[in-house]
Amino acid sequence: MSWAFVFPGQGSQAVGMGKELAAAFPAAREVFGEVDEALKQNLSRLMFEGPDTELTLTENAQPALMAVSLAVVRVLEGDGKIKVRDKARYVAGHSLGEYAALAAAGALSVSDTARLLKTRGQVMQKAVPVGVGAMAALLGLDLPQAEAVAAEATQGDEICSAANDNAPGQVVISGHAAAVDRAIEIAKVKGAKRAIKLEVSAPFHCPLMKPAADAMAEALAKATIKPPVVPLIANVTAASTADPDEIRQLLVRQVTGLVRWRESMLAAKELGVASLAELGSGKVLSGLAKRIHPDLVAVSVQGPKDIEEFAKKF
Repeated sequence: MSWAFVFPGQGSQAVGMGKELAAAFPAAREVFGEVDEALKQNLSRLMFEGPDTELTLTENAQPALMAVSLAVVRVLEGDGKIKVRDKARYVAGHSLGEYAALAAAGALSVSDTARLLKTRGQVMQKAVPVGVGAMAALLGLDLPQAEAVAAEATQGDEICSAANDNAPGQVVISGHAAAVDRAIEIAKVKGAKRAIKLEVSAPFHCPLMKPAADAMAEALAKATIKPPVVPLIANVTAASTADPDEIRQLLVRQVTGLVRWRESMLAAKELGVASLAELGSGKVLSGLAKRIHPDLVAVSVQGPKDIEEFAKKF
């Protein structure tokens, strides 16, 4: 059975994340300590105890989700003896999860990943004033239909574009709030089952994030990126790569670009992957898997019991 290890994105955070892992495994505590030290912040306490309002801040949620994912990886590679190099054919991550995927595959250190994600969260939040941008989920439309809706909603300087192609019939759009509001109404006319505005702090993965992309280009230029031990299936291309320079460029493009998650998982299937292991908080990616391809099997690995069950598969 061929596996891809996949890593969740923002929205999968929850107060209490990682607490059972830390209690059960020294290797997990070690990861949380590394992240806390790298950020000079007691992020692990915020993860374990909240408050939720602070944890959901983009600059905290991004490194926190990575920390839980990497804690799971560290436990699997130590106590579970499940090495990414040996057991995964590919890695992939949804948006910020791409950084966790690269860290899991040894392309980035945990400390550097934590600092990059802290920066990423800060610059994405600052790129657009609160209230200026918005995002919405269009349910029941495919990507070309959603792109057509976004194009029609774009007027003058107010832009709207597809941000996440998550699964068949689930596309997220992003842009100026007024344009997103127009898109919601247009989508209903065009046959969307539902069009729902999302509770997000900024319009991610659209051209309005250009200032954040420029800041990340500067931060990534200083980061050490090694060839990953297994290839990454990248968000913006839905293709595999193991080239550090290309990875650096793709991480910059990802800030403003479409997250091609549906295509990425179909590409993994074409490349011989039969099963996905979602390592980290939540079960969002596991839930999307079956909708993307009926033959894709997915398991969520986030706590001690999950790790025990997952280890039995090898």
